[in-house]
Amino acid sequence: MIKKQAEDMAEFIPQKEIVYNGLLPYSDRLDHEATELLAEIKANLCRAVLLRELWPGVAFWSRKLFSFLKLYGRRFSKDDHILFIKLLYELVTLPNLEPHMMQSYARLLIQLLKKKELLSRDDLQLPWRPLYDLYERVFYSKTEHLGLIWFPKYEALYLIVAVVTYGKVHSVDHILKALIKSCRLYFPASSTKEMLDEWRPLLCVFDVVMQKAISNMELFLPTIMPLEEHSQGFQLWFDELMNLWMSLQNQPSWEGHLVNLFARLANDNIGYVDWTPYIPTIFTRILRSLNLPVGVSQMVSPRYLTNSYDIGYIVLWVTALLGGPGNPAQKELTCLFNSIASFYHPSNHGRWQSRLMRLLQRLPASVVRRVHRERHASPCWITLVPEHQQLTDADLQEFTRSLTGASLLAMFSKTDSTDAAYALQNLALLTPELVIPPVLEKTYAAMETLTEPHTLTATLSCMIGMARSLVSPNNHYPEGRVHVLPLLMGSLPGVDPNDFSKCMITFQFITTFTTLVPLVDCSSAPSQRDDLTEIEKDLCFASAEFEDFVLQFLDRCFALIDSSTLEQTRDEMETDTQTHLESLVELGLSSTVSTILTQCSLEIYKVALQKVFNFATSNIFETCVSGRMVADMCRAAAKCHPSESLRLFVPHCCSIISHITDNEELQSEDELDKELLWNLQLLSEVTRVDGKQMLKYQGDLERILRVCVRLRCKRAYTLACSLLEHTLRSFSLIYPTEYRSTSGSFDTDLPIWDWGRPGDVAALGVCWHVPGPEEESFVFHLLSHLLHPELQRIKGHVSGEQPMSREELLQSLAIVQHCLLGAGNLLPPLDGPHASDLVSSMVNLGEVKLYIGVDYDASRENYRESICQTMRLLLLEMSLHNLPHSEDDTKSLFVIIKIISDLMFFRGTQKKEFDSRWKSFTLVKKSMENRLLGKKQHIRALLIDRILLQHEMRKMVVEGSEYKVVHQDLLCDLLLLSTSTYSQVRSRAQNVLMAALGTYSFSYRDLIPRILQLLSPQHTGVTQQQFKGALYCLLGMYSGIPMASARDWEWVGQVWPALVRCGLSPTMSLEKPSIGRLLDDITDRILRQHDTIGVNFTVSKVIINHQNLVNDLLDCLEDRDLPWKFEHMATDWLSLLLREDHPLPPDAVLYFTQSLVHDSISIRKVCVYGAFCYCFVFVGGIEETDGLCVGDREGNRWLQYDSNNLPLTQEKWDSQCFVEKTHWGYYSWPREMMIYASSEKPKDDLPYEEMSEVRIIFEYFSDPEFIDQLIEFLSLEDRKGKDSFNPRRFLLFKGLFRNYGDAFLPLLRPHLEQLASDPHESSQRCVCEITAGLIRGSKHWSFGKVEKLWQLLCPLIKTALTNITVETYTDWGTCIATACEGREPRKLHWLFELLMESPLSGEGSSFRDASLLYVLQGGLAQQQWRVSELLHRLLAYLEPKLTQVYKNVRERIGRGSLFISNSVSSAPRLKPLTAEPEIHNHVHEENTQETDERTQAVKLLKTVLKWLMTSAGRTFTTPVQQQLQLLPLLFKIAPVEIDESYDEMKQDARTCLSLMSQGLLYPEHIPLVLAALEEMAGSRSWHARFSVLTYLQIMVFYNLFTLLSVPAEVLRIRKLVMQLLLDEQLEVRDMACTTLSGLLQCQFFPLDSSLQTQLQTLSQTSLPKARGDYFNSPFVCVCVCVDLVRRHAGVLGLSACILSSPYDVPDWMPQILMDLSSHLNDPQPIEMTVKKTLSEFRRTHHDNWQEHRQCFTDDQLLVLTDLLVSPCYYA
Repeated sequence: MIKKQAEDMAEFIPQKEIVYNGLLPYSDRLDHEATELLAEIKANLCRAVLLRELWPGVAFWSRKLFSFLKLYGRRFSKDDHILFIKLLYELVTLPNLEPHMMQSYARLLIQLLKKKELLSRDDLQLPWRPLYDLYERVFYSKTEHLGLIWFPKYEALYLIVAVVTYGKVHSVDHILKALIKSCRLYFPASSTKEMLDEWRPLLCVFDVVMQKAISNMELFLPTIMPLEEHSQGFQLWFDELMNLWMSLQNQPSWEGHLVNLFARLANDNIGYVDWTPYIPTIFTRILRSLNLPVGVSQMVSPRYLTNSYDIGYIVLWVTALLGGPGNPAQKELTCLFNSIASFYHPSNHGRWQSRLMRLLQRLPASVVRRVHRERHASPCWITLVPEHQQLTDADLQEFTRSLTGASLLAMFSKTDSTDAAYALQNLALLTPELVIPPVLEKTYAAMETLTEPHTLTATLSCMIGMARSLVSPNNHYPEGRVHVLPLLMGSLPGVDPNDFSKCMITFQFITTFTTLVPLVDCSSAPSQRDDLTEIEKDLCFASAEFEDFVLQFLDRCFALIDSSTLEQTRDEMETDTQTHLESLVELGLSSTVSTILTQCSLEIYKVALQKVFNFATSNIFETCVSGRMVADMCRAAAKCHPSESLRLFVPHCCSIISHITDNEELQSEDELDKELLWNLQLLSEVTRVDGKQMLKYQGDLERILRVCVRLRCKRAYTLACSLLEHTLRSFSLIYPTEYRSTSGSFDTDLPIWDWGRPGDVAALGVCWHVPGPEEESFVFHLLSHLLHPELQRIKGHVSGEQPMSREELLQSLAIVQHCLLGAGNLLPPLDGPHASDLVSSMVNLGEVKLYIGVDYDASRENYRESICQTMRLLLLEMSLHNLPHSEDDTKSLFVIIKIISDLMFFRGTQKKEFDSRWKSFTLVKKSMENRLLGKKQHIRALLIDRILLQHEMRKMVVEGSEYKVVHQDLLCDLLLLSTSTYSQVRSRAQNVLMAALGTYSFSYRDLIPRILQLLSPQHTGVTQQQFKGALYCLLGMYSGIPMASARDWEWVGQVWPALVRCGLSPTMSLEKPSIGRLLDDITDRILRQHDTIGVNFTVSKVIINHQNLVNDLLDCLEDRDLPWKFEHMATDWLSLLLREDHPLPPDAVLYFTQSLVHDSISIRKVCVYGAFCYCFVFVGGIEETDGLCVGDREGNRWLQYDSNNLPLTQEKWDSQCFVEKTHWGYYSWPREMMIYASSEKPKDDLPYEEMSEVRIIFEYFSDPEFIDQLIEFLSLEDRKGKDSFNPRRFLLFKGLFRNYGDAFLPLLRPHLEQLASDPHESSQRCVCEITAGLIRGSKHWSFGKVEKLWQLLCPLIKTALTNITVETYTDWGTCIATACEGREPRKLHWLFELLMESPLSGEGSSFRDASLLYVLQGGLAQQQWRVSELLHRLLAYLEPKLTQVYKNVRERIGRGSLFISNSVSSAPRLKPLTAEPEIHNHVHEENTQETDERTQAVKLLKTVLKWLMTSAGRTFTTPVQQQLQLLPLLFKIAPVEIDESYDEMKQDARTCLSLMSQGLLYPEHIPLVLAALEEMAGSRSWHARFSVLTYLQIMVFYNLFTLLSVPAEVLRIRKLVMQLLLDEQLEVRDMACTTLSGLLQCQFFPLDSSLQTQLQTLSQTSLPKARGDYFNSPFVCVCVCVDLVRRHAGVLGLSACILSSPYDVPDWMPQILMDLSSHLNDPQPIEMTVKKTLSEFRRTHHDNWQEHRQCFTDDQLLVLTDLLVSPCYYA
């Protein structure tokens, strides 16, 4: 048998193991353990599935599989892997699976599918349809909004095994999407076509369903396929969706999903999709989606902000486009970053900044990933990037150049420089030779300056990221390593006690560099070897300074410590707590010292150790702040070479302590000598080293411990206890003993060759400390001499033989606690018989025991059990008050609670410590990993740390442990403490209790009855503290780990009624606000976290439990004494029990119906909800039949609304096919179209005799008195001014009329008529809700009933609309829109014809006309393309009324997007305005009846402007040609300066221009727009010419790449700007200068020599000298003016050049500055322009002037200094 197993093991090839397991000291035992555990999981999982026991069987063992993945990785064969995936896929997609279970299976399945390289598409195929059905059920659940199914809002916080940390809080949505992303890789080849057939019919741009179609495509369509399957994959949809995207102009909400899909396609198929024709469009749209502000007064349409693209996908797309022949995308990327570079400057910030920073941070990381994939990734089944498309070194250099400028600016960002540091780290991996030198330059400069600490912290954090690229022997940048020593020496002044952040970043910097570099003096190597390069020789000589560096660093640390001593004030208070900052500095200091001394050669180490020893022993430190720092330093030093350090420290400390404690009197003193305390503290830290080295000092240590733990002084015995704990831990734990950057010592080879070398997982050479027999016996020897006597002492105290004072008891407990913490690893866990079976299962639910490197010796005393018994005895006596003052001895109780927690969970590692270590490991890994090479190329110390974490993780796996009697006893003790007198004791005990409930399987079933007993009204002796404690325990269950209890029917059925009944308990007092708040919290938690619990995963017993719970709650509600708060709680919880798969009992239906007229408004609200849910569950069945399937595109004519063919008679009604879904037929038809059969007569109403539960509702709603009361309540005002149309009430009535036909209409009719004629807000709202419910509920009524209904409704709606008011018009809009939503328009023809009669009749007020139009638009907007006839009729009706007298009516017409085709026809009617040179709004009197053409034209224009503003946000395309007809007019009206006092028309014109200039242009539009702008540039109005420039700035920026792809148009724009630079109006010239500098800055056209020459020639235009009368002739004046304009234009052009480079100095700039300076004495306005330019140059270049001044010659600098330094005021 064993032989066979061994053979199997030999053949076994695991999918992917966790390599770190193989490096543990007990790795030889793990293979067998893993094989056994896997066999157990497979057997039990299969058994549970076959027995259909989803809970607890499958749930329990699937969690064990999750643990297995965390502990051993995918250590199973490929076949097992595939079977696990298939099994879980089946489980996840089970119909009616409880949402929470589905979530946990999905999470496990995601883990199994994570490494996609392990399974190819040939190995595994998953059908897409079951997953889609699940997604549809969850995301578009028809019953979730009705409250018939609840999905988890939070993840159940159960202990996940790995990091045994709480899972992240993810909603079902997140997890399901992640699952689909993992599975789509394995959808079969045919799935793409099936998906397209499914979703194409939904592609209706007018309908919200478009969002669903596109997001489904983004989520499901597979894009990773082998080459031969491409024709069945993306080629089926690429052109179609690309054309759709290209035709969009206004960023609809679903465009982001399209972009995400394209980005994914590009990334998965680099080299197989030709993107070249689309590149300009892609980059234009990316630039637009960054929403950057351009120009002075730009308005941003809100849609652009909400619908901007996801940066992650933009980055993915851009990365995939790079490379290939000619690398066209790189040119655009360079241009993109040039145009946005100035936004990265620290002085610029706005809401766009975070997006820009994310772009900069993620783009280099994404390119690193791509290069890794192309050059370093292990080959697998996924298609490779073809060679011609791979990124070359030249491509990478080009890429780095394009981003370096922005990164160097972003380094000093005010908000967050870490993004820039991360970007530079990745760029340094790609091309270190280009990125590192400029950052080094800035770092050296920052180290030299004292005045700008923020620049130092920013540059150091960038250098930390680049450390590995700098230090590694890199072929591209070998000289980088020369900088290591200068950088280390230069950073030393950063260890500054006065600047905390600088100090911390310096520690991090030094740690990072010294981790990578062995600090060994190799200066003798060049004389002994001849195989060194010049750089290596330089490094060897430089390494002589290492010793100097270490000693100087220690001096700095000592200075830091000296300035951190406790000041006098704090000393008097003797506080022993550090501030947060002090503890961070302490941590930084000790880890830096530790790293430096670990990396030192033995020679340097000895010198450093002596220095530290002298410092520590020549002073006496206080033990709170500086003492802890020094002790930590000594510990760090001692760890590196324990034999050297212990030789110095232990004898020294021991002799001083022995000498002082020899004095007998000291034993009983409360305050002791500081020297004693300091030496104890020092000794307790230096003993935290390799236990084997400490064995020779065991006698000294034992002697000291025996004396010191019994000292009376609290400070002394606390330090002695920590010495005891550290000593025991050093001897008993398993841990690595060294963390050097290379295995072995540093003497073997030339150490400079090891700089930056990664650790090799295969040959890591970890040295472990594993406790040997000698160490174990010493540990037990100490326990028998120190722990045993204390336990006896406590027992004596309990029995009364040897009473102790509180302080003595606390001291004994402290010793017990520290012994347990020190030796916990060697003490076997608590064991014993199992608690009685709490749950019945047909599967074994046993715990998994993991080996953690310790073989427990059964012959030794089990101290864990001894402590457990003693603590229980002590607690028992304390709780019975048999011990004096025991109840209020809270300090002792705190320690006891901690001891109980450690007894149950502690096996050598605390969870909190482990979590923070794991977190810091991940952070360090992220900052130092080489993502380019991958393959675990981490530094050795990090790998060793990860192996230790793997060992500790095994100790932390406790979830799913068996619940034994000993645990039961401890949990009862904790419950006792959780309900005791003092709140702090209760709170600590509750925390431990909750952790225990999450650890021991099903223990909550044992505990809940005990908790509920305290809440029971029969239990009279309960104190308020016990009552509160019990409630807190329940709150903990609903918010903490043991959420399982919240999903177990049996226990929910006990807890909810008990919580309601506790309202009758004599202890319950709502006068205590704390109890009221507590109950609110519990109710709120249950309501928020409740999710549907399955009723069908086992037998009918569960359904009985559900019914029992409902009946229990109803019984509680019948109790007249129940306080109101509890009545509300019970009603709320009753509403949570509504389900679609199981009916409520008749009593519950009765309760909900009766309570519709309850006195309490909140109960009425819940019952409206309960009643409508009930109506929806029990609907009379409507049979669906196959209708017709139409494929012909002309064929959707029959769907359209046609007023000549309306179903006005029974015969026509029966002959027409009605399609209710408004999106079908717009794009394509579904494969099978189900429509409601009109040929079958709808069933008439159910006869009364056939009604069952439904009868209750029928009886109540047939009762006139009930209806009177209900309508009275529904028409009450709830919150004045804040009420709105209530969808729940609408759903109630919709359900009633759908289920019972028109049975209740006769009773409701008088109420409806009365409400409709009452103009009060609440009455109108009520009639709206009932009307909408009626119209939607009558969907399946027969023609006769519908006709009667409309005979009632038409006059009713007319009456109500005559009474419409400001408060109610939105409700009527909502009512009509709701009634028309998703309905066949031909069935609603009565409504449409009624609304279309004459919306603008002019009867009544203008407000009524505007409101009617609003209501009509609400209805038509729901139908869109199906009612085009009505839209045309409305358009024809409105066109003559566009010049309506009343402003609000005009605005409403304008705002309706119905007015779409009209801007064309309005242009001729605006003629009277186009003739005027400047337009002012002369029509001040708004509502006069003037009819002259001009006034009419102004009114028409106002309407057109409103329409333009609205359509910019709503339509998907822009009618560019029609807009261009309006441009000249808008340019004339729009004001130049921003002024709020302008009238509305001017403001609107300005807004329209701003929105139009942001419009997306297609290449064919560009000539038309430029022609219009050129025409306006010749306009007589300077306002218009000025506006041309502001329009041009925004237009060019928002269409940058599209314009650049048409070079001829770029020249036209350049010509246009130059023309306006020579404008006679000064303001226009100034704006032309601004525009020109903007265009140059985003490199729209180059600053070539021809442009420079042209500008210089203009600026040199000579002005005639002033000569008396000669100047007075008009002709000469004109000449001078022309010359001045030309000269000024030249100067402005040169200024534009200067301003176009605000943060650097290009080669051409010095000369242009000199040219400008010669114009300082020119006449105005030239002189003003020059001054302004120079002052702007000074402002923008001031920050980096030291760097910029290098670009000027000495002569130029002299001139500049004269210009820039203003002359002295007194000169």
